[in-house]
Amino acid sequence: MVVANQKGGVGKTTSTVNLAVALAQGGQRVLVVDLDPQGNASTALAVDHRRGTPSSYDMLVDGMPLADAVQQHPDLPGLFVVPATIDLAGAEIELVSVVARESRLKKALAAYPLIGSQDEDRLDYVLIDCPPSLGLLTLNALVAGVEMLIPIQAEYYALEGLGQLIETVEMVKQHLNHELSISTILITMYDARTNLAAGVAEEVREHFKDQVLRTAIPRSVRVSEAPSYGQSVMTYDPGSPGALSYLEAAREMAIKGASA
Repeated sequence: MVVANQKGGVGKTTSTVNLAVALAQGGQRVLVVDLDPQGNASTALAVDHRRGTPSSYDMLVDGMPLADAVQQHPDLPGLFVVPATIDLAGAEIELVSVVARESRLKKALAAYPLIGSQDEDRLDYVLIDCPPSLGLLTLNALVAGVEMLIPIQAEYYALEGLGQLIETVEMVKQHLNHELSISTILITMYDARTNLAAGVAEEVREHFKDQVLRTAIPRSVRVSEAPSYGQSVMTYDPGSPGALSYLEAAREMAIKGASA
């Protein structure tokens, strides 16, 4: 599942991290692939992502097997992470001259024995956290993915730029990955006190219908604070409205996935 939106600050990494932890807490086996050079998902999931650490950069640019870059989450046995290091910032340029540059991630995932196997250790979810742009890193994710989750901020400019993202998805679907579909829309930073948030949420639901999860993620200080402690909000403050909302959203996703 590709988590993408080229608009920055919509809660993309936050949603990837917290949904991954919520799913893992629910007994699912989850792999997070951090494709954002900022490495924020790696920070929040408390895995090493200093320069020189085997990472998504080595996997994409040098063809390192995914198995060599995977790290186990320190506290959750079913959660695994392929971290992003600062080297990834140059990957867009380095990939330009590489053969089949847009399908490097797809190839790496296909060669990983715990994806798509019937083994009891197999992964239930792979979540790919993309950078806030529509460059080669995001394209790699779109070519590798089967489903896509788009976090949308409940604010005035939320739907701006979404058309461009959907156009890109359609183009990828047509030419590079017929399996890709936008399965899930998650409304983030929702402030129930404002008419604006309710209006944006209504517009998003009208447009995307059943793809929109019923659970919206509230605007929350706890959610923003958690990464600075190397944690998700699920472990930082499990009883907070943000954590409970992500737990509910993950449950919705799991039920949706099971019935698909």
